[in-house]
Amino acid sequence: MQRDAMLKQLGYAPNDALVKQLENIENNTKGYEKIQKHIMDLHDHLKVNSSYVALSNSKDYFKIKVESQTPELVVEAHEKVQHFCTKFKIKVEKLPKKETYYIIGFER
Repeated sequence: MQRDAMLKQLGYAPNDALVKQLENIENNTKGYEKIQKHIMDLHDHLKVNSSYVALSNSKDYFKIKVESQTPELVVEAHEKVQHFCTKFKIKVEKLPKKETYYIIGFER
């Protein structure tokens, strides 16, 4: 998938800075080529839970942000993230005391 298309699917208006940021994330994410499609699928599945996948501003990773204020939707979003990790062998790092994960990459 081209970077502009991926940025658009994530809700961004592509520009040179965002394309460069996405390129850095791709290079920093282990096995990116194996999990790229799954990241977009997760993004689509999380929308109903007021959650999403985005580019992190602080690290060269994708982040998963759970933003729902409804407890049931928060639990469901976390379950979707865990299912995503288990099914596709993807390593994430949950930030302490936040409803945010970083997608580290493919686990072999």
